[in-house]
Amino acid sequence: MADIKVPVFSESVSEGTLLAWHKKPGEAIKRGEVLAEIETDKVVLEVTAQQDGVLQSVNKQEGDTVLSEEVLGTMGEGAASAPVASGTATQDQAPRDQVSGPVAQEASAGGTATQPDSAGLQPAAERREDLSPAVRKVVAEKGLEVGQIPATGPRGNITKADALGAAAQTVPAPTPAAAPVQASAPLLSGPRPEERVPMTRIRARIAERLKEVQNTAALLTTFNEVNMQPSMDLRRKYQDQFVAKHGVKLGFMSLFVRAATEALKAFPMVNASVDGKDIIYHGYYDIGIAVASDRGLVVPILRDTDGMSLAGIEKQIAEFAQKARGGKLTLEDMSGGTFSITNGGTFGSMMSTPIINAPQSAILGMHNIIERPIAQNGQVVIAPMMYLALSYDHRIIDGKEAVQFLVTIKNFLEDPARMLLDL
Repeated sequence: MADIKVPVFSESVSEGTLLAWHKKPGEAIKRGEVLAEIETDKVVLEVTAQQDGVLQSVNKQEGDTVLSEEVLGTMGEGAASAPVASGTATQDQAPRDQVSGPVAQEASAGGTATQPDSAGLQPAAERREDLSPAVRKVVAEKGLEVGQIPATGPRGNITKADALGAAAQTVPAPTPAAAPVQASAPLLSGPRPEERVPMTRIRARIAERLKEVQNTAALLTTFNEVNMQPSMDLRRKYQDQFVAKHGVKLGFMSLFVRAATEALKAFPMVNASVDGKDIIYHGYYDIGIAVASDRGLVVPILRDTDGMSLAGIEKQIAEFAQKARGGKLTLEDMSGGTFSITNGGTFGSMMSTPIINAPQSAILGMHNIIERPIAQNGQVVIAPMMYLALSYDHRIIDGKEAVQFLVTIKNFLEDPARMLLDL
């Protein structure tokens, strides 16, 4: 017998939530297979099998709070057999995430939750209360009917695998071209529907950190605009050669990272942070790139950007984006950082005031590129323009430094040769 344990959390993470079991008691397991997923306030961790065997029992259920190195279940040797009962589930155990209503009242009175019938189905009204956060997300995104999903979980509950299996067999109806698609929309019904869903740990942590920044930092934002034509011409001229040599496209983000790095060198206060009554100056440049994922905003870190090439930056960003989509970002990927860049233009944002990522003191906001009339050499011309925003902590960064920092970035992007030639 071998214990299945929660991975070791970092010092800044105290606990997590068991999102989903991918295996059932009695099921055969191969070494390296994912057994379960645990959500912390920063990332989603996978619990993998350390050996071949059979899942004997589970001590924790989906939605339970777990601690670092806590035992989730046990594995043993042998062939797969019929599912065995969970080590913690009992006949009188009520569904998790209970809400008011007949089902909750019956459970609190000592009754048992309805068990699956021969088809593995339960009334939707009862089973919605027993959905884990991971299952709720799949159900919402795929537009599934809860009452039509076969349940194979240890307690007769719907697992993430059940929901994904049902989604694979469902052909979605075509969406009208004019209708906006809203991701993760809850399944609601009735004339004035509402649904109360608890925040995920990651979303709750994001909310906590953002509010903490607003309460502690003296936030201020300065704006400027940049003519993106020179940078666009550079990409257009060398894109094919760049792809042929490096196997990755030259994007705007790598140019912004390089420009920000050079500006941070010129204005070290923007690269500093506040610790109590002390100012910490960082002699390195670790830039966080805000990435939108289905679990919330995450900010993986590019390390030592002053030593990275444009190709290296693009490859690292592509790797981060792929890991974010698959929920594979690690705590190490997102730890630290001295400055951040966020690109709201990806979603069509024209202007915003981004909030700094504490304990950093500044963040650069990129926006969408719009062709607008501008005055150039005494003539009115149409140029692809982007608004830039720099939010900063006015406790240590003065307005003069903030404006000059943003102007430096603008100048580099409007004449990228200076940046690449170190002029």
